[in-house]
Amino acid sequence: MTTRYDTGMATRRAVLGDAHVDRAEAAKTAFDLPFQTLITEGAWGTVWADDTISRRERSMLTLALLAATGNFDEIPMHVRATANTGASRDDIMQAFLHVAIYAGVPKANHAIKLAKATFAEMEGEE
Repeated sequence: MTTRYDTGMATRRAVLGDAHVDRAEAAKTAFDLPFQTLITEGAWGTVWADDTISRRERSMLTLALLAATGNFDEIPMHVRATANTGASRDDIMQAFLHVAIYAGVPKANHAIKLAKATFAEMEGEE
């Protein structure tokens, strides 16, 4: 029987890639194990695993929400994930344009700067 944790880990790997998840798993300690389990089961095993909307759409929502709430540290990771979710650069820009209108131009501007830097890094890795 597949557990929510197993589903979450498979989804997390599909979205973020094995290299990212392997690094995160290697850094996991007894202290943050409860948090890592929570996000693997809750975020990845429940929300991201649901097929009501596509992973492309989830990427766009996630990036918009991260920018709108000022949680900028995770934007590069989720921009990288779009290589696996199918969200295009145009999709990402549309998400950030919504942020500009509904949550503020400075937040969108900062998110766009982070996305540009992440795209440049990704191009350098090819």
